[in-house]
Amino acid sequence: MAAGDSGGLGGYYFRYLPQRTFQSLSTPETTSRLRQWSMLGRIQAQAFGFDQNFQAHRKDDFVMAFFKDPNVIASLKLLSDSSGQWITLGTEVKKIEAINIPCTQISMSFFNRLYSEDIVRDSGHIVKCFDSFCDPFLISDELRKVLLVEDSEKYALFSQPDREEFLFCLFKHLCLGGALCQYEDVLNPYLETTKLLYKDLVSVRKIPQTKKIQITSSVFKVTAYGSVGMCYPSTKSHEQTFSYFIVDPIRRHVHVLYHCYGVGEMS
Repeated sequence: MAAGDSGGLGGYYFRYLPQRTFQSLSTPETTSRLRQWSMLGRIQAQAFGFDQNFQAHRKDDFVMAFFKDPNVIASLKLLSDSSGQWITLGTEVKKIEAINIPCTQISMSFFNRLYSEDIVRDSGHIVKCFDSFCDPFLISDELRKVLLVEDSEKYALFSQPDREEFLFCLFKHLCLGGALCQYEDVLNPYLETTKLLYKDLVSVRKIPQTKKIQITSSVFKVTAYGSVGMCYPSTKSHEQTFSYFIVDPIRRHVHVLYHCYGVGEMS
């Protein structure tokens, strides 16, 4: 079997693209925010190229071929549950789950509704509330009620299809953060970081006839299983532990956004 041969799973060959960096995660301002949100050192984006046409209806074959490829096995990073250090997979993947994540939003005006209903004031300050818990998250403001508390009257501000959008998923992950997350008092840092990350990960094109912007990427939330259970993105399941595959079928690139819930770097 040739190096990179996916053994009949669509014939894909993958190559790691270390030269493709993600500035959205490395600017000084973003680094400072990720430290405050307890995500620094636990979130990572990587890029890989592939050599065949991507077919969305065969996403499972694509993802399985990805995990079987020697170039991926040697380069794909994840955090070790035992040491807390970055490692490569080192486990033979037996089964995968790839959930379609809608990716249609092209404007941050999607979040303008947060300025109504006494969630965020006109000044940008997030309205506080009495502390409660939605395990394991502390609910200390109206924004977290919208994100987490299903029986809150504010929860309906975003419909279920809205909540499934990749843009909403990124925003929610950044708002909830890691194990020692210090929440923001104002909304803008969440919106700015979400926008930077979204633009960095997602590919678009302009339709010549209409001049409208169209997203060309397909997004999947991915889990992989070895012989003894879940092995990626972690052996432990958590709402804030995730891996998204953002596939650009035109450039034939796949961006992998990874985060493992825990205590982020503090210095």
